[in-house]
Amino acid sequence: MALHLLKLCVGAESIADLDGWIASRLADQRRSGSPAEHRHTTRMVPKRVVELLDGGSLFWVIKGQVAARQRLLDVRPFTDGEGVGRCHLVLEPEVVAVEARPCRPFQGWRYLDPLTAPPDAGRGPADIVALPEALRRELRDLGLL
Repeated sequence: MALHLLKLCVGAESIADLDGWIASRLADQRRSGSPAEHRHTTRMVPKRVVELLDGGSLFWVIKGQVAARQRLLDVRPFTDGEGVGRCHLVLEPEVVAVEARPCRPFQGWRYLDPLTAPPDAGRGPADIVALPEALRRELRDLGLL
């Protein structure tokens, strides 16, 4: 069974911010002639790599809510120029919105059991899914969604 990771998306105000950042990084890689792949660098290397790569995703916490996910393609440990062990999480560039739920801040990443992971957004009523992300967030904060 697939296992997921949960991580704070520091600096992003919305899913659109995350999408824009990814598009910018991929464009920079293409311009420089590098292979275009979306990677996120972490300090700690997950131990349960086989489970993560069996269909797992990295779920992003944006503005205090689990809001989106990206499918994990690879986990690549490496040592940086200062001799510190780090890890590249190679992610599918497509960001998938999920049914948002509150999440308290934490450091690093956490494993996320697939049974407790939020489902992809878009499975609810079409009129709610069509609302802008900021409005859905505000309505959810008010307890109306």
